[in-house]
Amino acid sequence: MTSPWPSKVQGGLDAHEKAPMGAGLFVNCIKCGETSTRDAFAQNFEVCPHCGAHHALSSTEWRRLLLDEGSWAPWDEALSPLDPLQFQDGRSYPERAAAAAAKSHTQDAIDTGEATMSGLPVAYGAFVFAFMGGSMGGVVGEKLARMFERAAEKKLPVVLLSASGGARMQEGILSLMQMAKSVAAREAYKASGMPFISVLLHPTTGGVAASYAFLGDVNIGEHGALIGFAGPRVIETTIHQTLPEGFQRAEFLLERGMLDRVTSRLAMKQEFTTLLRHLCPLS
Repeated sequence: MTSPWPSKVQGGLDAHEKAPMGAGLFVNCIKCGETSTRDAFAQNFEVCPHCGAHHALSSTEWRRLLLDEGSWAPWDEALSPLDPLQFQDGRSYPERAAAAAAKSHTQDAIDTGEATMSGLPVAYGAFVFAFMGGSMGGVVGEKLARMFERAAEKKLPVVLLSASGGARMQEGILSLMQMAKSVAAREAYKASGMPFISVLLHPTTGGVAASYAFLGDVNIGEHGALIGFAGPRVIETTIHQTLPEGFQRAEFLLERGMLDRVTSRLAMKQEFTTLLRHLCPLS
């Protein structure tokens, strides 16, 4: 006989779990703790409408914020990581990469391509932190190199948004080699005479921060972003000292000359447009 009662498992929830009322409809700010509707956050590109704290924003939404509608033409979408070291850490590297691809809807940790920004043509790249923490492996290094090379050929300025935990451990020394590769590609790009705007989002750390990320003609930090090589806890443990308040935050780096600007993401498109109009050579 069929039970008249609902199943104990509905919509993936166990009988012992209770879905909170309004789950998914509201967001608590990570800084001020104020509650806003999910729609209010989305419409404000994940910036808290109460205190201005910046929450994580997907690469798709970054394109919607910065690029002209319908102008995005991606490069090298099909590139995906190999497994030369046959790395195992409880799961194989191909298994982890496949899971990351399913989660992030991209083949690796960076999107590159060309588009227009306020009508100005640009080569544009943005890390995908949802893919293995935005870690830099062979595919990321190759896509960065190709982006700079194509931008030089097409005489395009480069706008590159970085958000990464650093080198990808599953690729070992091959991942670390991408630091030199990306720096070499950036240096070669200088001969084009076009500007490179490097944007350091939260977080920009490890081998990405230690390679090309501070080599922009203009280096811009996102408001409140964690930027540095090792994390604050690692540094404190190593040197056995308490770090200053706000250490490695974008505002701290700006005060010490490591960044040129700190900008809210809501103002970035206008700021990039102004920079590009000043820095791009007249045709």
